[in-house]
Amino acid sequence: MWLCALIAGWLVSCKMSYSFTGANISADVKTFSVYYFPNRARLVNPTLSNDFTEKLKDKLMKQTSLKEEGENGDLVYEGQITDYAVRPMAIQKEDMAAQNRLTITIRLKYTNNRDHTQDFDRTFSAFEDFSSSLSLNDVESDIVPDIVEKLLDDIFNATIANW
Repeated sequence: MWLCALIAGWLVSCKMSYSFTGANISADVKTFSVYYFPNRARLVNPTLSNDFTEKLKDKLMKQTSLKEEGENGDLVYEGQITDYAVRPMAIQKEDMAAQNRLTITIRLKYTNNRDHTQDFDRTFSAFEDFSSSLSLNDVESDIVPDIVEKLLDDIFNATIANW
C-alpha cells in the first residue's frame, strides 16, 4: 500500500511534457499569443502582415493543443517583416538574370513565459525563385504562400519542436 502511495506521489511531482505532430511542449504551457507582424520592408505586399499573422495563429492552433490568448500567453510571438525583396539570380551572358528570387525575412521575438531560457530574438528568411521573363506581379500570388509556409515551418520548428 505504501508503495502505491510512493509511486503516486512520484508521478504527481514529475514534470511531464507531451508531443503532438512534432511538438515538444512542456505540460505547464497551455496558451500562446501572436501579436500583429507589421511590414517594415521597403517593398510592401499589402496583405502580407495580416496573412502571416493569421497563418501563424492557425498553425499553432492546428498543430498543438494550445489555446490562443489575446495577450500574455505562455508563449508569445511578436516581430515584424523586415525584408521583401526581389534579387537577380543565375546571371547569364551580358549580365542578364535567368532567374529572380523573392526573399521574405521575418524578425521574431519569441518569449516562453514558463521557461525564459528558451526566449530568443531571431531572423528567419525563406525564398522562391522564378523566371526573369516574368514580373513579380505575375508570380506573387503563387509564390508568396509557399514562402510564408516555409517561414511558418521554420518558426514552428524553432519554437515548438525545438529543432
